[in-house]
Amino acid sequence: MELFDGHGYALTRLLIQRGLAAIYLVAFLVAANQFRALCGERGLLPARERLERLGFRDAPSLFHWRASDRAFAAAAWAGVGLAAFALTGLTERFGLAVSMATWAALWALYLSFVNAGGLFYGYGWETLLCEAGFLAVFLGPAEVAPAWPVLWLYRWLAFRVMFGAGLIKLRGDPCWRDLTCLEYHYETQPMPNPLSWLLHRSPRGFHKLEVLATHFVQLVAVWGLLAPAPVSWIAGALVVGFQLTLVVSGNLSWLNWLTLVVALSAFTDGAIAAVTPLAPPDGLASRPAAFDAAVAALVLAVAALSVRPVRNLLARRQLMNASFEPLRLVNTYGAFGSVTRERLEVVLEGTASAAADEAAEWREYGFRGKPGDPRRMPPWVAPYHLRLDWQMWFAALAPYQVPLWMVRLVERLLEGDRAVSRLLRRDPFRGAPPRYVRAGLWRYRFTTAAERRAGGGWWSRTRVGEYLPAVSLADLRRS
Repeated sequence: MELFDGHGYALTRLLIQRGLAAIYLVAFLVAANQFRALCGERGLLPARERLERLGFRDAPSLFHWRASDRAFAAAAWAGVGLAAFALTGLTERFGLAVSMATWAALWALYLSFVNAGGLFYGYGWETLLCEAGFLAVFLGPAEVAPAWPVLWLYRWLAFRVMFGAGLIKLRGDPCWRDLTCLEYHYETQPMPNPLSWLLHRSPRGFHKLEVLATHFVQLVAVWGLLAPAPVSWIAGALVVGFQLTLVVSGNLSWLNWLTLVVALSAFTDGAIAAVTPLAPPDGLASRPAAFDAAVAALVLAVAALSVRPVRNLLARRQLMNASFEPLRLVNTYGAFGSVTRERLEVVLEGTASAAADEAAEWREYGFRGKPGDPRRMPPWVAPYHLRLDWQMWFAALAPYQVPLWMVRLVERLLEGDRAVSRLLRRDPFRGAPPRYVRAGLWRYRFTTAAERRAGGGWWSRTRVGEYLPAVSLADLRRS
């Protein structure tokens, strides 16, 4: 019998590889569509500035050699191609070397975007994709039996994602302890979807049960992921089901989908075959001894790199979504340690009038995901990630600190920058930039059922103040 015999995990490997490939495909499409405007040569936070400041050792990235818009586009579309290659399963038909090289290239390319992207790539699911993507290098092609330690490392990853999220809640906002957080969350989360409105209007008792279920899955059931079957199957089913409830209740990029994919490691081929039409393959070849040696080295490396994340889990001042080394191989995770009680939105408006006063005709910019027009239904976006929309949500959380990227966003709108304009759902000045742009701060709340029936739309909003006064291009260039 082989040391790392994993013949009972071939279907598990198949589902993880296909799931990861699909998420990589989305992630690289996001980079192809958005990276230039956000972090390109004339981006809101140029990657070149960040890479020059940090250096290769602190932020390993292929873009240290060339941080140009062409290089960003080439890398993004290369990632799209490799992800599509992996999604079809062709990577697994050309042997061990091609499989490992493909997954290693996907990891290196995406790590390059994460380390170069800075603020716009500072989300927990970025490091989660880097970590899960690196482990995929060692899953092996379809022709050989998988090594069970790699599948167990995926369970260890799923455990840290879930348990870290559970602990950050208990240590964070008191509403998680008094079971009231979900009375606010659906309305104030970064990007609600249509079902968020319905869930927000659920009875208080239902919200309390939801919080209790969240605590149970993230703090209790998750330990089953580290146990043998069939306990791991039960824990895996609870985690997968929990992630599906999050998928339908909001737009959290690919966080929930990726956690679901990683949690599939809890199932054996027998469990998967029992609920799907898939059948375990026969006649899998043995792995080369050198490959098993590499797997052993991987296990030792992950064990060593897990020390700081485990210490963080045990610490009172637990960090959320942090990396302790630049390759982002073993990280710490968490989500919604605090929940805001009201929703503030930064609303951008422009005018072509000669004077920037209330007599001017102000036209509102529309974003693809975040709330704007109260009559517009919250969209379904995930697993696609609208990076600018998310940062607009964060900006509203600190309304008296206008970040540099926001100033540059206003500047690009005044210039009529086409790359930035393409990030928006509606640019009312496309082709003829405005003379002035201003930003107001508005309070949004979901309408009641009665308000909706009366034609009140999805949101009700009230202006609460000024976020950024009206400025012209000349004003910004003088400052």
